[in-house]
Amino acid sequence: MSELRLTEFNSADPERLRPLLTGCLAVPRWVEQVLAGRPYRDRAALLAAADLVLRPEEIHAAMAEHPRIGEKPAGGASRAEQSGVDDEAARRFRAANAEYEDRFGHVYLVCASGRSGEELLEILRKRLGNDPETELSIAGEELVKIARLRLEKAVAE
Repeated sequence: MSELRLTEFNSADPERLRPLLTGCLAVPRWVEQVLAGRPYRDRAALLAAADLVLRPEEIHAAMAEHPRIGEKPAGGASRAEQSGVDDEAARRFRAANAEYEDRFGHVYLVCASGRSGEELLEILRKRLGNDPETELSIAGEELVKIARLRLEKAVAE
């Protein structure tokens, strides 16, 4: 994701920005909400506009774009976001991910930035106690956190 200045983001053609925003979160309603709020007076206003409660179908669709925690992701953004997960933690994650996916029917999703592998594994284990509806809602909140981090990296002041 190449960094844009906020002034450029505010004035750019929406068709130029859609791929960038979709790279932050592959939810069309979220992309359109962020585009519709332009122009933004500062990055704080832009990031505030990125807060959205996702619908269950949007969460499921967006989760399909995310690698499992502990897997070697194809893209650079997720790799950096999961930098706290070393090879040993990745091995333990494979088993925990399988248990999580058996319980909820989707990948474990958490905003991994700045967290250790141990912390991420502990969060996964705690979330195994959630009911499926609560867990899907939490996954949606985590998707938005990830999107905000990516948007913050993509758009400079």
